[in-house]
Amino acid sequence: MTTGSPARTRTLRRGRSRAVRTLLVVGAVAALLAVALVVVPLLRPPGPRPLFQLPVPCGETWRLSTYPGHDDYDVDLFPTTGEAWGRPVLASYAGTVTEAGINGSLGGRTPDDPDGPRGRGGGHWVKIDHGGRWETQYLHLLEPPLVRVGQRVAQGEQLGRVGSTGNSGAPHLHYEQRRGWEKVETWFDAAPSGITVDDTEQTVERRSHNCAPDRRGPA
Repeated sequence: MTTGSPARTRTLRRGRSRAVRTLLVVGAVAALLAVALVVVPLLRPPGPRPLFQLPVPCGETWRLSTYPGHDDYDVDLFPTTGEAWGRPVLASYAGTVTEAGINGSLGGRTPDDPDGPRGRGGGHWVKIDHGGRWETQYLHLLEPPLVRVGQRVAQGEQLGRVGSTGNSGAPHLHYEQRRGWEKVETWFDAAPSGITVDDTEQTVERRSHNCAPDRRGPA
């Protein structure tokens, strides 16, 4: 049986090798472009700080606190009057939901069994991208969030209710503001909260200006 001349065989092999090399180069270029699309925006400097508001209803006064071992800039919020369980948790600023689910495990602490077993992590939680590499996080919610990943939310829109899921000792809202990869001091209504390092216990009180007519944010 005739299979072709050696020269023809070598030509076919060279052609296949060139095709494979071309595909590899194209694949490498595509991979580099995909990485660049993800990495380059992260290397840009953060934009100006959004005008964050307290993540609780307008006019309410809440206690902001931290304690040794809590982690720098983390804020726990407790109402100064009334029961914490089930209080509305609101978006501090307009943005897009990037996480809405369970962080760690839920545990078993509920209004009916407040001393039930602790879970791990943040329990029911929400994370919002506010643009300009600014994010906020809301942890230990009572129930599954009222929002979903990809949803646009307005400032003051309800995300869930205060609970004690995850690694939580009592019903409260654990809240964070992040700039790029860094956790930073929380600011509310253009003023710093005063909650910074966790070397000592810190407590301040702030009144919420997260009011319906004041839903400022990016268009």
